[in-house]
Amino acid sequence: MSEWRPSARITMLRRRAAMLAGLRAFFAERDVMEVETPLLSAFGATAPHLDSFTTVFRAPGAPDGQTLYLQTSPEYAMKRLLAAGSGPIYQITKAFRNGEMGRRHNPEFTLLEWYRPNVDYHVLMVEVDELLQRLLGTRPAQRLSYGEAFATQLSIDPHTAPAAALRHCASVQLDAPPDAGDDRDTWLSLLWTHFIEPQLGYDRPVFIYDYPVSQAMLARVRPGTPPVAERFEVYIQGVELANGFQELQDSEEQQRRFEADIRRRAALGLPAMAPDGRLLTALKRLPVCSGVALGVDRLLLLNSDARELAQVLSFAVDRA
Repeated sequence: MSEWRPSARITMLRRRAAMLAGLRAFFAERDVMEVETPLLSAFGATAPHLDSFTTVFRAPGAPDGQTLYLQTSPEYAMKRLLAAGSGPIYQITKAFRNGEMGRRHNPEFTLLEWYRPNVDYHVLMVEVDELLQRLLGTRPAQRLSYGEAFATQLSIDPHTAPAAALRHCASVQLDAPPDAGDDRDTWLSLLWTHFIEPQLGYDRPVFIYDYPVSQAMLARVRPGTPPVAERFEVYIQGVELANGFQELQDSEEQQRRFEADIRRRAALGLPAMAPDGRLLTALKRLPVCSGVALGVDRLLLLNSDARELAQVLSFAVDRA
């Protein structure tokens, strides 16, 4: 017989409700407008590491059915609001990623995402830190560049080291490293997840910032030697909690990144995804801004005695 009871205790759900109220109070005090955007979109995620859920919409205007995608993030729609002049905005919403299941993952999860026009990503880090201090009672966070994290833990420069050097570093650290060939990003990811990420944020939260250009995602790239992606992540107790950007405003550059994603998907045998033309048009009017997405379920996990994500969800996917 299938289990009908919730995954989380009722006391945990009360704590969740209090945390959501605290989040809304935090933004109300700062005059940041709460918004809602659709969960369904005509466009799915092009990033190769994201697998969008699909459904088929049927109506008089679409008698043969139109494929729609459950959002992996509200980012694109929120940027369209920013381009339309919304000012600072936030959203607490559901997001969906197929294939993600585990102690810290559920295919349906809750995201807090917010954007600050005319604010630098380092300033946004300050606001994220203030939120964590209020909700989790953490000490003021540490900041460490991506390059400094690698230098401290592995004595290697992730921006300039060739694939062979990264492979050698992995072979020294691991008994049997996988064969990642000459793909630098795969080696960087392997070294990060095995040797750096698990060490982060036990005394206080850690902001990791300025990533390799190849990991820019939707972040602006700052020229230099080396150039870096103006992106940050937040870690607490070895858990990635948030991912933020100085947002890219260049529509042509975003088009190139979409095309690179599409080529990568094809090489991996993944379904083709059309780029979101509405976002590309909106980027031409996007103000200078920074934005961040924070996992609400993980935030509650870190603020409780729960050991896995299912324990902070009313119904995890196996009981949905």
